[in-house]
Parts: sequence; structure tokens; C-alpha cells
Amino acid sequence: MSLYPQKVPFVNLSLQHQPIQSQITETLGKIIERGDFILGQALAEFETAFAAASGVQYGVGVACGTDAIALGLQACGINPGDEIIIPANTFIATIIAVIQAKAIPILVDCDPETALIDLTAAETAITSKTKAIIPVHLYGQMVSPSQLLDFANRHNLIIFEDAAQAHLAEREGYRAGAIGKAAAFSFYPSKNLGCFGDGGMLITNDAKIAEEMRTLRNYGARIKYLHTKIGTNSRLDNLQAAVLNVKLPYLEKWNRDRNLAAQHYNTLLEPLKHKGIVPIANHSGSGHIYHIYAIQITEKSPIDRNTLQQKLAQEGIETGIHYPVPCHLQPAYQNLGNPGDFPHAETLCQQILSLPIYPGLSNTQIEQVVGAIV
Repeated sequence: MSLYPQKVPFVNLSLQHQPIQSQITETLGKIIERGDFILGQALAEFETAFAAASGVQYGVGVACGTDAIALGLQACGINPGDEIIIPANTFIATIIAVIQAKAIPILVDCDPETALIDLTAAETAITSKTKAIIPVHLYGQMVSPSQLLDFANRHNLIIFEDAAQAHLAEREGYRAGAIGKAAAFSFYPSKNLGCFGDGGMLITNDAKIAEEMRTLRNYGARIKYLHTKIGTNSRLDNLQAAVLNVKLPYLEKWNRDRNLAAQHYNTLLEPLKHKGIVPIANHSGSGHIYHIYAIQITEKSPIDRNTLQQKLAQEGIETGIHYPVPCHLQPAYQNLGNPGDFPHAETLCQQILSLPIYPGLSNTQIEQVVGAIV
């Protein structure tokens, strides 16, 4: 019989929502009373607050993180046919957004220890058509700002950050979204800062980019019925912005809780490294916000990833895989590369396993997870 009878969910949002439920209900009630649903007060307040918390001047809320990238690239001056460097082991939304912007995604491999984009590999992908690089701050850890800025300056490239998993992450004195020309965030419910549906935002220090983004998200019009751009309908609605406004003041504490949980995992998993169970490396210290806590089940492990995942499930422990198939091997995107082109990304996809992590996850639960791995 297990010493830990309780189940351990992969995500438990109720632990976040229950203490602030009355605040959320009151805030939503006020919006319903006002009938202020689209491009209203709550959105403006959240755009200002989230941009400031991230260390930049402007925020523009949109319908989802994918739109934040696709429209954001256009607002930054990316043109059809421009090449954009992207890591091969990102979520497919990054690729989709680049294609929606009519640019060309150029995949490169990742660092095998951190799973972040390999800037050395990116050097070899530069051509005369390369206009931007999208560093994906994967799992809640930022790509090195100093290395990114040096890379972009040497090659005269735009840095457009995919910070969908990195709300208020920090590294080298920067917060996610404050390194490049602009950055995209997602507020999908399971994110460190999540709403009650889909939502996204572009943040930037460039007033012209922010203005262009506001136009593109609203049918290409800044003035009603005067359409100066070919835009779309992609607006973060007031109800979602209101929820995010309530949650934002708690985000730094929630991020610290995740980082502390990750430290406890790291301590307990240290003896298993020689058995081939290796956590993804943290080069950001307390600035890593651990949207995902990922480990690798390497070839040295006596148990393979799928068998271990099944074993954990039998113990009531939910896990995930982020991500099981690299972008260039997805059926719809095989034109982006061939098997073997990005070996580190391909190996990670075969070995990666995401363990439960969220604010409120107890040390006892973490011990239960690691105990089941052993």
C-alpha cells in the first residue's frame, strides 16, 4: 500500500482561485453592471499594470498568445518572406504565428542542458533574408539577455521574445519581455498568470509598435469605421482582463512558490542523476519561474520515459510531456526539416517528462512524486 494515498494533479488552479474568489466575483460583477465588455477600463488598467510589472512602457491585449506573436511581428515591421530564427523545440504556436505573419520560420537546435535556443547553432542559420530571432523562454527560464543582445547586434536582427511561459521571469537584471523590440505573452488558464479562457498580450517600449498593434487587433482601425490597415478581430476582452488584474498582484509570490518547489525537487532528484534522471538545468537561479518542471529520462536510466509515466499514473501522479514531437517532425510542418536535423531537440522530445508544479504544491506531494520515480 502506498504511503501517499492522495493523488497529485499536474495542475491545481483551485488553490490559486479559492482565496481570491470573492475579489474576482466582485470585479466581474462591476463590469457586468457597467456593460463594459470590449476595449474598456479593465483592459486598459491591465495593459498598463502588466507592462509596468514587466519593466516596459506599453501593453496591448489580444485574443491569444499566438495572435500576440503574429500581429506583433507585423507591428515590428516584419515583411512577407523575411526569415525568422526559432528553436525547433517550441510549442507549435510559435511556428503558426510566424507563418500567419507571412514570414519564414528557420529552425535551429537547442541547448541539451537548458532546452533553450542554441545561439551557436543560430549563427549558422543567418542569411541575407534573416530579419529577426524569436527566443522562446521555455518552461519559465529566460534565454540569456546578454548573449541575445550580443547576437542580435552582431547580425542586426530584431529580438522578438516568445514569453508565453515566462511571466515576470528574470535573468541578468532583465525581466521577460524587456530585452528586445517586443514580446508576446499568453494568458491561457494554466499559465503562471492565466485568465478564464484564451488571452494574450504584446509588450514593448516602442510607442509606434504599440499603436500599430492596437490598430491591427481592432480590424485595422484606430478610429471607428476608418480602416487604415488590413487587421483582424483580436482583442483581450474586459472580463478576462479583470480576472488578470485581480491575479497580477499575487504573481510574484506564486512564482516564488514554484521556484521553491523546484528547489525541493532538485534536492530530492540529485541522487538519481547517476541513474539517468536529470532535471533541465536552471541557469537563472531565483529568476526561473518554473511554468514547467521538466526532467530528462536519459539512456542511462533503467526505466524508459513512457514506462515511468505509466508507473506514476498508477500512483495517482499526473505528468505531461512538453513537447513529444519537435516542430519539424509534425505532419503539417515537415518542410521545415528532416529527421536528424536538430538532434538535441529530437532527443529532448523523446526523453522529457514534466512533473506536477504549481503554487500550493506541498513538499509532501513532491516527496511522493520523487518517491514514485525511485
